[in-house]
Amino acid sequence: MARNNRNTLAMYRLEVAKERLESAYILLDEYKYKDAANRAYYCMFSLIRAILAIEAVDFKKHSAVISYFRQHYIKTGIFSRTYSDVIGAAFLVRNQSDYEDFFIVSKEEAKKQCDNAQKFYNAVNDYLNVRVNKE
Repeated sequence: MARNNRNTLAMYRLEVAKERLESAYILLDEYKYKDAANRAYYCMFSLIRAILAIEAVDFKKHSAVISYFRQHYIKTGIFSRTYSDVIGAAFLVRNQSDYEDFFIVSKEEAKKQCDNAQKFYNAVNDYLNVRVNKE
């Protein structure tokens, strides 16, 4: 994939992440905590896929996307270790919400997931704007 197309895909995925983040906060305000946490997770997942688009890398499994991000962006110091913990926690809550009966997401947990997604969005937005404008 040509560099221009990779940059376009990265910025598209960043926009998708922004929409998911906005949805997460709307759901939080509507007391839909499980769904808010879900959208916050998918915001973060889209952010990672936006970063990977720059390299023309993608995977079918969520765990593989997250693992690649950790290996190539956390361990190398491009992003803070905090984001590894944040995506790990969000992945766990999303899985429990989707697959475990009677799993409850509290208002506090949903807000934490949304706020973490907002911080992650800000960091990735800054990173991509530098990377895309530099190339």
